[in-house]
Formats: sequence, structure tokens, C-alpha cells
Amino acid sequence: MFDHVSIGVKSLDRSRQFYDAALAPLGYERLSNFDGTIGYGAEKPAFWVSEVERPVPADRGSGLHFCFVATSDEAVNAIYAAALANGGEDNGAPGIRPDYSQFYYAAFIIDPDGYRLEAFFHKPE
Repeated sequence: MFDHVSIGVKSLDRSRQFYDAALAPLGYERLSNFDGTIGYGAEKPAFWVSEVERPVPADRGSGLHFCFVATSDEAVNAIYAAALANGGEDNGAPGIRPDYSQFYYAAFIIDPDGYRLEAFFHKPE
């Protein structure tokens, strides 16, 4: 449905460090760098991060979050660990989410600007 998603952040350097480390376990890398903007993806940039004057204020009660697809539960564990080691905050440790399904393995993180992130793997049935 979406071609890409863009977010605004206060510090591109801080976000670059965070997302370079956090997205690597999922097979996503920084593919673009220009004029205060970086783009991540596997084959083409699909997640854009730009340093902006007025980022959207963090609101943990808004329901807004971004879910990244993982290829294994190990990858979910790895993004969670990398995110926490690079300025992210725990918002739900890796594990099965029985409220979603018995096959839904996910971790939840808050990035340095307050954006809520999820990494998800659908375990084989």
C-alpha cells in the first residue's frame, strides 16, 4: 500500500546511529544520504528520516507506530538489543503476543525521538 514513510527528527546524527544499528538485523541499510535526510531499505529507500525544525511531538498514547518485518525471531531479538544499545527505550521485550496470535513474535521499542517502533516475525504454524 505505501511506497515509503518519512519521519522528522531533532538530530540526524543521533538518528543515523540508532537506525543504522537497529535496522541492520532486519536486512535494512542506509541507502541514501542527502541534505539532512537519510533513507533505509533493502533494495530501495522506503523509510526516510529527516532533520527538521519541528518534529511531531512524541505521544505514546496516540497509537501511531511503525512495524518492521523480520525474517526470524532471532532478528526480532537482535533489533531489540541493537535499539536499546543505541539510545532506544524498551516498550515491550521480544516474545509471542498471544493477544495477536500464537504465531506473532514481536518486540517494541521507542526511538530517541519518541517514535514507537515494532519488529514482527510471523512464526511458522
